[in-house]
Amino acid sequence: MSKVLVIGCGGVASVAIRKCCQNSSVFEEICIASRTKSRCDDLKAKLEGTTDTKITTAQVDADNVDQLVELINSVKPDLVMNIALPYQDLTIMDACLICGVNYMDTANYEPEDISEPTWRANYEKRCKEKGFSAYFDYSYQMAYKEKFEKAGLTALLGSGFDPGVTQAYCAYAQKHLFDTIETIDILDCNGGDHGYPFATNFNPEINLREVSAPGSYWENGHWVEIPAMSIKREYDFDGVGMKDMYLLHHEEIESLAENIKGVRRIRFFMTFGQSYLTHMKCLENVGMLGTEPIEFEGNKIVPIQFLKALLPDPASLGPRTVGKTNIGCIFTGTKNGERRTAYIYNICDHQECYREVESQAISYTTGVPAMIGAKMLLEGKWNMPGVHTVEEFDPDPYMDELNRCGLPWQINENPALVD
Repeated sequence: MSKVLVIGCGGVASVAIRKCCQNSSVFEEICIASRTKSRCDDLKAKLEGTTDTKITTAQVDADNVDQLVELINSVKPDLVMNIALPYQDLTIMDACLICGVNYMDTANYEPEDISEPTWRANYEKRCKEKGFSAYFDYSYQMAYKEKFEKAGLTALLGSGFDPGVTQAYCAYAQKHLFDTIETIDILDCNGGDHGYPFATNFNPEINLREVSAPGSYWENGHWVEIPAMSIKREYDFDGVGMKDMYLLHHEEIESLAENIKGVRRIRFFMTFGQSYLTHMKCLENVGMLGTEPIEFEGNKIVPIQFLKALLPDPASLGPRTVGKTNIGCIFTGTKNGERRTAYIYNICDHQECYREVESQAISYTTGVPAMIGAKMLLEGKWNMPGVHTVEEFDPDPYMDELNRCGLPWQINENPALVD
């Protein structure tokens, strides 16, 4: 009998939990834990009677290792699914090591407090050595590699869509389509419309940090960093149409540069409408994207956290979001001595997602792969002690599950390339 502990109960976690419950032969028991237990109880009430999965709930502060250890020892899960915030990756990994349990998440670690002196010193050293200044990187979690290996445990990092599915696409392309991959362009297009003047499709604090940071890409063995949103391209996306997209820094580039042998360049692009960019620039100009605490009427507040409280909850966008997403990877390289290109991608419809799991497509495209990554670990199809990213495993069973579980992929062998 397999049992999982899911930490988090936001939009992505809700999708992952619902998809787990659709696969009750694998996910026989689920404990949903969050800082706000009432959210877990509400989801449990919705799902009971619709699934054979046994559901329990718990309250936990995922920043507190002792509380996590107590909960894990009480639940005794086969796997901890971390679908909380990236800030909590390390505390949950610590607790999994103490308790001897496998671990997985959907996004790599970044600190909540970027002014903490020890972290800041390490960060500034990394900026000089590696050449990119994003607050998130794999080094903190990869530092756990030997500990997980010695414990005989697997930590699967970043089984969302990007990171996650995009890395499975890369592993699949390397295994089946190319002898040598020269370039990879990861394209993330959201053609959805939620009707609000400004909202983010996932956690606003994480989303706005990511978008407002300098962009970077991997080329010829090193990082190239550029000012935020300074490289723009237009692309005609299947199922969506022509969209503006901008080059961002993204975590999967870091691991793909190591694991896709011989790759010369890797870039990540995401689409944004002009209204979003105008609002974001205005908020940035007046300091609302700030991450440092400020004094306000005798209290300390973090501007971006205050902004988060004012914006629509991403989990509430499902009923009103229409349109489609198109997310995938364009590859160039060679096969059997001949030049080849391919675009592996998925198209996802916001309203179809809502009808199935009461979610918009952004949470769906992250929550479904979270369930699939967990399924790979529970079924023993991915079993490699240590700390690993998705492209390090055999992509075939994961790709099969994407087709079966709601994220079917297709290949265009003659895609338009990004200049």
